Amino acid sequence: MKITITGSLGNISKPLTTKLVEAGHEVTVISSNGDRAREIAELGAKPAIGSATDIAFLTETFKGSDVVYAMVPNNLSAPDLRKYIGSIGENYAAAIKAAGVNKIVVLSSIGAHLDSGTGPIAGLHDVEEILSQLENVDIKFLRPAYFYTNFYANIDMVKHLGFIGGNYSADTRIIVVHPNDIAEVAADEIQQPFTGRSIRYIASQDSTLSELTTAFGKAIGKPELNWVEFTDEQALEGMIQAGLPAEAARNYVEMGTAIRKGILWEDYDLNKPVPGPTTVENFAAEFAKAYSK
Repeated sequence: MKITITGSLGNISKPLTTKLVEAGHEVTVISSNGDRAREIAELGAKPAIGSATDIAFLTETFKGSDVVYAMVPNNLSAPDLRKYIGSIGENYAAAIKAAGVNKIVVLSSIGAHLDSGTGPIAGLHDVEEILSQLENVDIKFLRPAYFYTNFYANIDMVKHLGFIGGNYSADTRIIVVHPNDIAEVAADEIQQPFTGRSIRYIASQDSTLSELTTAFGKAIGKPELNWVEFTDEQALEGMIQAGLPAEAARNYVEMGTAIRKGILWEDYDLNKPVPGPTTVENFAAEFAKAYSK
């Protein structure tokens, strides 16, 4: 199969590319960073250097693809994050139509069934809506849970303040997933036949913030590590002080509020997948390695 991968060599796209190349497929990887071209080629894939904002580039790159794996690249500096995410969905839709692609696997998110109140996830709701308007295109929407790797952003907090926290309590439910587990599912979906439009949820563990914090503390040699709940205002101020642009910070606070309310998990609970293999303890070991650097 000829497969085009967006997302450069990120946490999901790199292991996904590796799996597909090893399976014998012809893989093209789109990256906006020319410095990635050599690494992409070393994986056995073809680099395509250009931007997801360039419809002509996307169209030319998508041509001849049996499957396109579409994800929205991060852009935390976007003045309107939801609008930016939706615009990339519009670009993908235009390029898919112009290139004559008839099968796509789309990285969305848990909570994308909601049209508001979820921060950046609302933008992925828009992407699902946009791509669903394509005619004669089979679409598999992947809705992974909250990324384990998002907790790397809390390492400085642990080092300098001695605790970990967010705008939700320690006993809040959190459904987490490892990027490697997402890549495994994405590779499976890309390589198997599917028709129409369907959704697949991806998760590794159903846990609480307290359980995660305990595992992190044990792994880094700080068994006393505690989770601290912030107000929305405190969370916003802390993110901005840490250097996050105000628009991105506002969106992440809103996503935290959705986690606190539990609304992200509602549709997931009706469509629970088989859990991936990465346990909280598995990721805690990775967290400890990152913490020690």
